Amino acid sequence: MTDFLKELGIEGTLPGVYDGAWKGSGEIIESLNPTTGETIASVRQATREEYDGAVAAAGEAFARWRMVPAPIRGEYVRKLGNAFREHKEALGALIALEMGKIRTEGEGEVQEMIDICDFAVGLSRQLYGKVMQSERPLHRMTEQYHPLGPVGIITAFNFPGAVWAWNAMIAAVCGDTNLWKPSPNAPLTAIAAQNIANRVMEGTGFEAVFCLAVGGSDIGQAMAADKGLSLISFTGSTPVGRKVGATVAERFGKTILELGGNNALIVMDDADLENALRAVVFGAVGTAGQRCTSTRRVLLQKGIAEEFTNNMLKAYPSIRIGDPLDADTLMGPLVNAAAVDNYKKCLEQVKEQGGEILCGGKVLDRPGNFVEPTIVKAPADMPVIQHETFAPIVYVIEFETLDEALAIHNNVPQGLSSAIFTTNMLTAENFLSHRGSDCGIANVNIGTSGAEIGGAFGGEKETGGGRESGSDAWKAYMRRQTNTMNWGTDLPLAQGVEFDI
Repeated sequence: MTDFLKELGIEGTLPGVYDGAWKGSGEIIESLNPTTGETIASVRQATREEYDGAVAAAGEAFARWRMVPAPIRGEYVRKLGNAFREHKEALGALIALEMGKIRTEGEGEVQEMIDICDFAVGLSRQLYGKVMQSERPLHRMTEQYHPLGPVGIITAFNFPGAVWAWNAMIAAVCGDTNLWKPSPNAPLTAIAAQNIANRVMEGTGFEAVFCLAVGGSDIGQAMAADKGLSLISFTGSTPVGRKVGATVAERFGKTILELGGNNALIVMDDADLENALRAVVFGAVGTAGQRCTSTRRVLLQKGIAEEFTNNMLKAYPSIRIGDPLDADTLMGPLVNAAAVDNYKKCLEQVKEQGGEILCGGKVLDRPGNFVEPTIVKAPADMPVIQHETFAPIVYVIEFETLDEALAIHNNVPQGLSSAIFTTNMLTAENFLSHRGSDCGIANVNIGTSGAEIGGAFGGEKETGGGRESGSDAWKAYMRRQTNTMNWGTDLPLAQGVEFDI
């Protein structure tokens, strides 16, 4: 264990602020191993003065960074991607140690960080605008994009490295600087990633392109209200996201909100049941149900409902629960004791509201935050289903027709990820149509969990409407400008207006 921690510079009490140099004189927090409850390392958080200094440093760096040609900015990001490649195993192990996802998922998260660097390098030569036709003779209209400004990135514990990279690498090639506030439940991954970034940026004069401020809700609130941060990208719960959105909107800032998910997977009678089962089990159990894209609801057409439920009940006992660094483990612990309490409270509501626990439902009697993956047979209108519980609990709901399935599917406040398993083309197309899934992500014959970086990631309704990562999500990190050039000798007005003087 100590080898990969030393490789990443994680030991003892660490400074939690980086603004071109390491600082940190605020309250000390401990990062606890959710597998054992033991302290991995401690972090000294940002004071308000240190936070203000980091914002100022990001602002000063922005004034110079935006003048660097975008392909050269991409070259810095390329080097950073290579540095993540070099430390992939160590950083993946730290993610597994600190937040509890299994090691292969931890390394997969680092691969996302690498992939988004590669994507951003290509993007640095593709920040395209448009040429438009003017109604006025001898005029040219164009549209171009300019760097927006320093970006504030607030991330959650469950993807402690990838979500920062989705935002920071795209923002960097767009000409923006970054200030990152990680979750207090996973500060060590952020410090390790910052250490790697520092090695790449050291001596370039652009050390403050990537800044860090470890802190609690006070730092998050300060970021939301801070006019020095042009954009706030927030990943977290819907209630907190609602407050962040309102605060940023009050100062006319921009937001990317990636909030709750309540994702359903529909299995039709004609589906490939073996693949559907694999998708459901990974979606519901992977990361101990602590992904925003985790499968929360499985909707089964009545013709296959009994068979599929029995197959789930056969598969669940084979899920090996234990140390996430053990290669044989398929499910690690929940992130902390509060998550375990939420798991228990949710299952109490299930019993009160008429749900039937088919398997699981217990907290394991061992050190750490371990629980059993749980299957609940539920009526579609059970109130607890309307809420996201970040735990390995999946609700099995039966339906008769596709229309009924879609009505159940869309009848939740969240709208992040969705999936259907079917071999019928018409059914698949209906699911993907405007009358089908109301989510930002809709999949056919793959599960709800495991998005690729090439597509824009995000959802609708109480999921917040934000988009980050691939496709044209880069536009959120830039400001749009429409330009009109008159290359003639007259001054005609638009819409044929005449104004002679």
